[in-house]
Amino acid sequence: MSPKTTNLATMFADISGSTRLFEILGDATARVTVSDTLELLTKVIHLHNGTVIKTIGDEIMCTFPTADDAANAATEMQETLEDANDMREEGNPEIKIRVGMHFGPALLEGGDVFGDAVNVAARMAAQAKGGQIITTKSTVDLLQPIMRASTRFVDRAPIKGKKEDIEIFEIIWQEEDVTRMATGMLQEMPKIPQVSLEVSYGGKTVVLDQNKQGLVMGRSQACDLPVNEKLASRQHVRIELRRNKFFIIDQSTNGSHISMDNAEEAFLRREEMHISGNGRISLGKSFSEGPTEVVTFVLKST
Repeated sequence: MSPKTTNLATMFADISGSTRLFEILGDATARVTVSDTLELLTKVIHLHNGTVIKTIGDEIMCTFPTADDAANAATEMQETLEDANDMREEGNPEIKIRVGMHFGPALLEGGDVFGDAVNVAARMAAQAKGGQIITTKSTVDLLQPIMRASTRFVDRAPIKGKKEDIEIFEIIWQEEDVTRMATGMLQEMPKIPQVSLEVSYGGKTVVLDQNKQGLVMGRSQACDLPVNEKLASRQHVRIELRRNKFFIIDQSTNGSHISMDNAEEAFLRREEMHISGNGRISLGKSFSEGPTEVVTFVLKST
């Protein structure tokens, strides 16, 4: 089927502070908690005419036919989680989500969504903190008056590929926040920490951040970091910055081995993995085999 371009609302929602969740609950319990949360969000999405495009770790990507559908779903997501937190067992951490959305033209192909609207929605999610719904002025302008009245201007931010800054708005969903907004007492949203990743091999270091958001490693000299490993494919693995998070994406024949912050070695083949700390990558060869051609990475936040 040929690609189709249509106007729709794209939304990203991810669990805020999921790394700490794993530290407190342990891997097994945290995985169940994340899975249950995503299932809860999926039910809300479907109730508001939404379509789940995919889930990546602790994040869900979805689309809606209208801006109002997306805004109503985002509000109900936050309210549903708030109710779930009220019933949580003592000692269990609160589950909060960050939501970013934008309405605009997007390309539908193979069950996935691409294009400018998707990139802008991802940037809105990166601007949000736990418990917030962040969107653009152009999306707010499409909302019904009652929903539009519960929004506030937050900031202007540059968006890659756009000449002018985009006006960022927050959709206020908690009653006390709406009251404070009406009386002018709502504080400005704190600055979101920006992440960077230093990727090093063979005496060369490439820094990924908002200015350079991806690199390719492999046997080919055309790669950003050519790796002298016989088991490596020509373009073996990518690292990308998406929504203020870094991901390793394997695209090889022999797979990639990742060791992160002394955690158990992970193996990827045509899969992707969120980078949550410092670590090492071996292209095609397990660390138990003592590989000599190892890529290292250091995650920083400013």
